[in-house]
Amino acid sequence: MPDKLEKYRSKRDASRTPEPVPGAAPEPGDGAAFVIQEHHARALHWDLRLERDGVLVSWAVPKGLPADPSTNHLAVHTEDHPMEYLDFHGEIPKGEYGGGTMTVWDRGTYETEKWSDREVKVVLKGSRASGRFVLFQTGGKNWMIHRMDPPSRDPLPPLDPMLPVERTRLPRDADGHAFEFAWGGERVLVPIDGGRTEAARRHPWLRPLAASFGSRATVLDGEVVTLAGTEVLVCYDLLYDDGHSLVALPYTARRAALEALGLASARWQTAPSWPGQAKPVRQAAREQGLPGVLAKRLDSPYEPGESKSWIFVPA
Repeated sequence: MPDKLEKYRSKRDASRTPEPVPGAAPEPGDGAAFVIQEHHARALHWDLRLERDGVLVSWAVPKGLPADPSTNHLAVHTEDHPMEYLDFHGEIPKGEYGGGTMTVWDRGTYETEKWSDREVKVVLKGSRASGRFVLFQTGGKNWMIHRMDPPSRDPLPPLDPMLPVERTRLPRDADGHAFEFAWGGERVLVPIDGGRTEAARRHPWLRPLAASFGSRATVLDGEVVTLAGTEVLVCYDLLYDDGHSLVALPYTARRAALEALGLASARWQTAPSWPGQAKPVRQAAREQGLPGVLAKRLDSPYEPGESKSWIFVPA
């Protein structure tokens, strides 16, 4: 029988990579394990590997498994991998094939409903990946993967920002509001899905931010401002996170979820917010030359378009 790992070995030097490189041909088996690895290589992707006849049949999925049956994802068929790859994680050296960081995203078992040269239909049983999926060939090594079950997450919310009304005076019930700086920057919603964001088309420096989220789908709301000569994303709201829409939740819950993300770097950060501190925040905005302050009702949901729940008061 042909050695199913011959192509795998030809791409790797066992003295230069920590990956398993078995010398012997694989023994046929009848197991049904699977693993999905998150692979931060030249481009972020996920590797889906299904045990079949003693090897792991593999596909690279750039955007991860689809969460909704209305959207198919590209799956590039790659060489078979050894069974030892079920547990592999680590750093593949730069310059080597697949160089980058690899972690185990999920693993478990699967049931086969159909397996042919052009179509593979399986039921995944993992802690993060579960349900019925079909992989089908579209041309050469390019396949698509389709979710056959109902959606596994909420749909992404409409990408329309919530806008403040302008007033000349601060709200009287200061304790019912949080106060933030009005930055005067470029308002931007940042949808992140599959480690990528459309916002990077205009702001390419946001690509590392999107990649840092991995498979976690998120929609951030904020502004791009220039601080010390550098564009920075200042985030002040969270519309969607980890498969769940947050727009119906009060500002306090969304704010807590945003702060839990720990966004803090030279190019993106979480905007400060001060509940009840109306006059001190306005005075600080005036001293720093900012346009004004935003008063946001603590109990308000996220309402696309102009809303009286958000008030802009000039400094």
